[in-house]
Amino acid sequence: MKKKLPILLLLCLALFIHVLSGQPPREQVQVIVTPDHEDWNYKIGEKVEFEVMVYQYNTPLDEIEVSYEVMPEKMPARSQNTKKLKNGKLKIQAGTLDEPGFLRCWAHVNVDGKQYTGMATAAFQPLDITPVTNQPSDFNDYWEQAKEALAKIPMDAEITLLPERCTEKVNVYHLSLANYPARSRVYGILSVPKASGKYPAILRVPGAGVRPYYGDVSTAEEGIITLQIGIHGIPVNLDPKVYDNLRYGALNGYWNANLDQKDNYYYKRVYLGCVRAIDYLFDHSSFDGENLAVAGGSQGGALSIITAGLDKRVKYIAPYYPALADLTGYLDDRAGGWPHMFNQEENRTEDNINTSKYYDVVNFAREVEAEGYYSWGYNDVVCPPTTCYAAYNVVEAPKKLLIAYDTGHWSYPEQRDKTESWLLEKLLGKR
Repeated sequence: MKKKLPILLLLCLALFIHVLSGQPPREQVQVIVTPDHEDWNYKIGEKVEFEVMVYQYNTPLDEIEVSYEVMPEKMPARSQNTKKLKNGKLKIQAGTLDEPGFLRCWAHVNVDGKQYTGMATAAFQPLDITPVTNQPSDFNDYWEQAKEALAKIPMDAEITLLPERCTEKVNVYHLSLANYPARSRVYGILSVPKASGKYPAILRVPGAGVRPYYGDVSTAEEGIITLQIGIHGIPVNLDPKVYDNLRYGALNGYWNANLDQKDNYYYKRVYLGCVRAIDYLFDHSSFDGENLAVAGGSQGGALSIITAGLDKRVKYIAPYYPALADLTGYLDDRAGGWPHMFNQEENRTEDNINTSKYYDVVNFAREVEAEGYYSWGYNDVVCPPTTCYAAYNVVEAPKKLLIAYDTGHWSYPEQRDKTESWLLEKLLGKR
């Protein structure tokens, strides 16, 4: 029993972190904004009417002032006003778009001295969205040379059993692998079923940030090898204070580090670290040698697509709201992908723009051969749906898309359940 307590604590902590980074907490006042099409989808030229309702303690309010703005996502407002609810509702005539994209309505109210906000986003033929960025002529050669440089570095795997995290069915390890450039490392938590046999594998790639990791033990107990990696070249099982110090110190804004230097941009080591993790899984004695998936959200959604674009050994991917997609969208007066480095004029230098093309998810999506299950929502302000579709629409491999219309940069449990069920079905034949 004593060995079970740390596992329970770790699972509770992991759940706590998921809640903090997932669906936003419910407030006592809800500002509900909905478009007048049930599926939130419109044809170009078709006009949108948004409806606003406000609830306090699940009771509709009336005669309350609502200020609102309507705009293409991430762009300046093209209309704004303040009006009162009548019979508990406000109708907003938002107009239309003349090209594929998204039209967003924000609504704000003040109740008891506090402001509450709601939003909805109408989609205009999103499957017709095309990227702004383009693929450099030497894109594939550049990354082939980078992988060749990685392959020359011995893997030098260091694996340490974590007894306090193991279960009756799964061994859990802290893993360290040599990465590119020489003397750098990639770290992760490896979970391997104890029973002898050959198993499929999932590489779990992380969202943005600096944090420890605890591994995906529950999926390993289903009969799948799981490897959850960090991207910063530091062990992933240190005291949480270490990550706090780095988050607000040396790694603050890491996503822009050396953006003006194609060969030294921060993400080069990150992308190649994902390939190195796959190298390790394919060498693992318990891996079945074929069935490998990559999954993650936001930055992890980007890394899922990027890894599949780089490495054809990836058979399945499950990206949520991928970041780093169509980064130069702002140069064409439309939303660009996280981390939004080009929404500021001073960042739009030739070197920055050129580097971005070698790291943009869209250009890796063009190379993807892995079957994919993608998911996001229309209300995401971190990874705008315009940019997600810009990547998704160039993928020629088999793919499915699950849209949860009202979600922002988070997902419903039902989305997660469907995605994980898809992964289990593909890797194990389970539903």
